[in-house]
Order: sequence, then structure tokens, then C-alpha cells
Amino acid sequence: MKIASIYVDRNVAAHPLVMRICAQLQAPCKTVADVSTVFHELEQADDPIQRGKEILLLTENKGPFIKKCPGTRTYRCCDYRIIHMASFCNMDCAYCILQVYFHPPVLQFFLNHEKLMTELEQVFATGVVTRLGTGEFTDSLIWESCTDLTRQLVTAFAHQHSAVLELKTKTINIDILKDLGHNRKTILSWSLNTERIIRTDERRTSSLNARLKAAEQCQDWGYPLSFHFDPLVIYDNCEQEYRAVIAKLFERISPDNVVWISLGSFRFMPELKPLIQIRFPESKIVYGEFIPGLDGKMRYFKPLRIALYREIIAAIRSHAPQVTIYFCMEDDEVWRHSLGFIPEDKGGLGKMLDESAIRVCGLMVKNQINDQSD
Repeated sequence: MKIASIYVDRNVAAHPLVMRICAQLQAPCKTVADVSTVFHELEQADDPIQRGKEILLLTENKGPFIKKCPGTRTYRCCDYRIIHMASFCNMDCAYCILQVYFHPPVLQFFLNHEKLMTELEQVFATGVVTRLGTGEFTDSLIWESCTDLTRQLVTAFAHQHSAVLELKTKTINIDILKDLGHNRKTILSWSLNTERIIRTDERRTSSLNARLKAAEQCQDWGYPLSFHFDPLVIYDNCEQEYRAVIAKLFERISPDNVVWISLGSFRFMPELKPLIQIRFPESKIVYGEFIPGLDGKMRYFKPLRIALYREIIAAIRSHAPQVTIYFCMEDDEVWRHSLGFIPEDKGGLGKMLDESAIRVCGLMVKNQINDQSD
């Protein structure tokens, strides 16, 4: 992580992590009484998004750390829980929604981890199967060079039986994971795309081969895995290129060790289009056949989405017939025409994914935990 300057919220200035992070990143460090001054500085930059990737704000999370995934009522959501431990990312993907989700976006890392751990203990105490992840508002593994939060989280999840932690990344920052006792309660997860899309639209991310090699290494260390093909981008010959990615994936990874694979087509808020055109002039992703979706985002025409989904599902099934595949933010018609069923046929999407976590990660439901304690 290359940081030009670090701002420290006065409320956390005495926190022991501040000195450690500033020393590790070797960047000028300034305490501010009002964090809004940081955002004001970004607004004056020629490229606020790029500048936001070069500034780090160390502060506290004044709201809940654990939140429901910000899905939409018009499409199927998976009942995921977000661990909001940081925001934004120092990689640079053309399609990243965080470019318009935060105003303006800036790298933030929250230091009040005691509050986070208290919230996690409350989740663990319920004994209810719960899926949580840190990769919704940031990349899960970009913080490894300066903090040990990943170590704390993996250790905490290893000592309980009902929840799984998903660490989603486009990096290969896995060294910290090697010797941790994870008890298969942490899922290592990679976002995958074709080499063409990685080259043109995923700046400063690890290559496809590097991601798959890192996934194989984590599998060797005993971690369960998951993969996310999201966003799928439609272009000439994309079907063949996605099939090649899937073949490479299963050359290295055992299907029995994959908890789930998600699929989602490229979709974007209308205000993201001019940003992509300016910041990624070589990118072609916004010039497809799009129509406004029920959530206001631009989406490929439904027949185009379904056709691509069918190709990719068939390719996955040829290697991994039993793996759980699900859609991120699609409706019942897409489910029915692509997978042959809707989530309600199997008790709901949340139940589908919970059962995969139980099977692959060894989770126990509440009555099993109580029986064991008895």
C-alpha cells in the first residue's frame, strides 16, 4: 500500500495502532480535529478518486461494524452480513461502485476494534448460522502490511462454531494466513475475470494466474474457498474466455473445497459512466447493450445476461457438478431460465448458502452447539 499522507482523527490519536501504521507506511502523519477537512481536500483534487487512494484516514467507526448487505428489494439478496472495518481500496477497477458510493471516496481504516469484537461475540452467542465478510466496502487483504486485524478475525472465528468469515480479494496478500489456526471457519475468496478485463479494467490488481496460485496455496493450508465472477462483461468471444478461466480454476482447485461461486453481470449507476469514460478511456465496458433495471442501475438486456449465465454455469458444472452457484442481484426469471429453479424451491437463497457453509466449513446449527455443550 503506497500512501502519500496519513490523517489521524483526533479522537483516535492516542490509539497504539496509529504509531505502528504510520511507521509501516512511512508517510507524513497529521492529526486533524475535524475529518471533514480531509474530504474537502479531496474535492479540490483534479482526480478526487485517484487522490482518495493515496490518502489514508485513521478514524473510528461510530456506527455498527456489522451490517446487513445493502441489497435491494427488487432483486434476490443473499442475507450476507458486512463487517465494515474499512472503506475504499488502493487498487483501481473501472467498474468499482465505490467511486460513486462514497462522496468523495477516501481510504479509511477504523481503529476501535474492541467494539467490533464485542459485536462479533454477540453474533457468535446466538448460535445461528451466519455468513460475514469484510470485502463489501474494501478489499479484505490490502491492509495486511500495517495491521493484524485479519489475524484477530481469523482467530476469533476459529473459536466458535456457527459463523463463517469470508475474506474477498483481488490480491495475493496471503502470507499472514499461513500458520493461523483457522478451523475452516474462514473462507478465502477471489474475484475472477478474464485476462482481458483484468488487463483493461482492473488496474493494480494481481493477475489471474497469481490469484489462482494464491487460492491453491490457501487450499493447501486447509482453508475453504469461494469465487465470484462479478462483474461478468459481455464482449466478442467472452464466452470462450470465461470458459478458459473456469478451466484454469479447476486445474488448481478441488470442487469439494469450494463453498460457493457467485455470478453477477456488469451493472452500474448512470453517474458511473462518465467517470469510467474519463478515468479509463481505453475501457469498452460501458458501451454494451444496457437498459435501466428495477433498481435504477444500467443492466445488460435480460436475454443477453441469461445466455452468458447459461454458458458459464455449464462450464462450472462440467468441472464441479455439486458446487453451489448463486446470482448476486438477479430476479426469479433469470434464476429459472439460467439455473432451472428459484431460491424458494430450495428454502430460500440464505438457506442454500448456509447449508453450503455447514457442509464445507463444518458449521453447526444452534441445537448441535447446545448438544455439544451438554
